Amino acid sequence: MLYQTLFGGAYRHGNAICYSGYREGQSPVTGVYPSKSEIKQDLEILTHNWQYIRLYDCGPHADLVLSSIKENGFPLLVMLGVDMAAEMSNPNCPWGADFDQQTLDKNEQRNAQQVKRLIELCQQYPEIIFSVSVGNEATVDWNDHMVSVESLINYVKEVKKSIPQPITFCENYVPWTNKLDALGEELDFISVHTYPVWEYQTIDQALDYTKSNYYSVKQRYPDKPVIITEAGWATASNGRGIEPWNANQDLQKAYYQQLLDWSNQEQIMTFVFEAFDEPWKGSDDPLEPEKHWGLFYLDRSPKLVMEEVFAAQVSVSS
Repeated sequence: MLYQTLFGGAYRHGNAICYSGYREGQSPVTGVYPSKSEIKQDLEILTHNWQYIRLYDCGPHADLVLSSIKENGFPLLVMLGVDMAAEMSNPNCPWGADFDQQTLDKNEQRNAQQVKRLIELCQQYPEIIFSVSVGNEATVDWNDHMVSVESLINYVKEVKKSIPQPITFCENYVPWTNKLDALGEELDFISVHTYPVWEYQTIDQALDYTKSNYYSVKQRYPDKPVIITEAGWATASNGRGIEPWNANQDLQKAYYQQLLDWSNQEQIMTFVFEAFDEPWKGSDDPLEPEKHWGLFYLDRSPKLVMEEVFAAQVSVSS
């Protein structure tokens, strides 16, 4: 099995991307999910250029993705995640994360169920799921789904008893350098998020900034494999967090090429964020930057960064 060698010696490098298939009118919040045929269409696109995909949760969307990969024989391997709900309030969250105890207790029960479902899916699809993450950005200071380090460690230990796949936790680079040492000790590898454009970096500074983020974590955990599970560039912005002039397709293409040149040279597995634009995210403003990170538009046509790649593939296939 691939996951037995991926981080244990014989590292098999490949293209990796974050995938969430929600289209217009669909959202995990409302419980309206992509159809089986829509998922299949997405995976047919992704198999042209990627070998690894990352899923954020183990709900109905993940069920459809995993079953479609198996049924259609798509050559894709999956990092499966858990969508953790808040187990504690966070006064540092800019958009509010103050919860009553009843809500927190309910969230903790839900998280336990999600971890159980993660284990079930790993046992059901051992040849497809090559690694798992026990959460996503649940410890960074600004998040609205804060989970304590102690709780995450307990989840990791529970998962570790039941599956052979390597276990990680996906987080912004900052917490890895100042608060997650105890969690890191329990993990098989460390997963870092780096977004220069969210931190007001220009394209001229972007790759050096990404390298600095990555190596600050790598130096903290010299005995652990460290990969990147989110890095990308928005193609539109209303000015909320990203200046509009600093979000466009030319900049996305430039950063993508720089990122892959470096990560391929250094053999650092890097999940690009993200496959497709997602209209359900963020505010109702159509230029909300959260909606515009895809390498493909909502209609699945390629943005500038992917035009040449897919034009070449169409030419070869025809």
